[in-house]
Amino acid sequence: MSPDLDGKASVVTGAARGIGRACAVTLAAGGADLMLVDVARNLPGVPYPLGTPSQLEYTAELCRAQGVSVLTSAVDVRVLGEVRDAVDAAHERFGHIDILVNNAGIAAPSGSLAHEIEEDEWQLMLDIDLSGAWRTIAVAGKIMVGQRSGSIINISSTAGIVGYRRFAGYVAAKHGLIGLTKAVALDYAPSGVRVNALCPGSVRDSPAFEGRMLAEITRSLGLEVEEHESVFVQSQPNNALIEPEDVASAARWLASDDSQHVTGTVVTVDGGFTAR
Repeated sequence: MSPDLDGKASVVTGAARGIGRACAVTLAAGGADLMLVDVARNLPGVPYPLGTPSQLEYTAELCRAQGVSVLTSAVDVRVLGEVRDAVDAAHERFGHIDILVNNAGIAAPSGSLAHEIEEDEWQLMLDIDLSGAWRTIAVAGKIMVGQRSGSIINISSTAGIVGYRRFAGYVAAKHGLIGLTKAVALDYAPSGVRVNALCPGSVRDSPAFEGRMLAEITRSLGLEVEEHESVFVQSQPNNALIEPEDVASAARWLASDDSQHVTGTVVTVDGGFTAR
């Protein structure tokens, strides 16, 4: 790949594994320096293991192998002070923040009818998947507006476009993230800062990126995890799951000057799922 991001500095949240790792490695391949952020611990109320410090460091190693500078920070995106410390550290190190990939998110607790969701479960989902993105924008976006340039990429989902049974909290958060994208794009357009949303479809849990989101969605639906790929392929018009690299390549394009007039948009990487 060409060094289309050479000299740019980026912040990627949820970078320990999955789509976050894929985005980080792809941005690094383009020449971008990185601040990699992840909670790097389990959280009460989230019914599956989250990223670990060793996974975050492994992502950093993969990125450093591309010849770029990399910082890491364990951050809970529910805590504004932690977000600010990480972004400020990146700004101090690199002198500018050019790219923000808001990828941090959880898929569960899910699997319940709307009236069965506990209030703390609802708040947890929105606080991470929606408000977490707002917090990073509140900090990194201020820097970008000040420098009058930047690209913010919010990782939403097909759940931000259509509804899914038994996922009311997740669907509400991802729809909200698209609304946030459009509003902030208008806020920041006069300052030359672009804001877009990526909506992946069913992304394969690639062993190379240690993803497990699709498996957790399967578990929330009460399906057999061992058969989850074949179950989700059946709903894909192109008869294939999305690869993490597919999402990362789209993020790289949105981060680059090749998309300099693209803002306030929703880019689907879903194999045609939402075209029906």
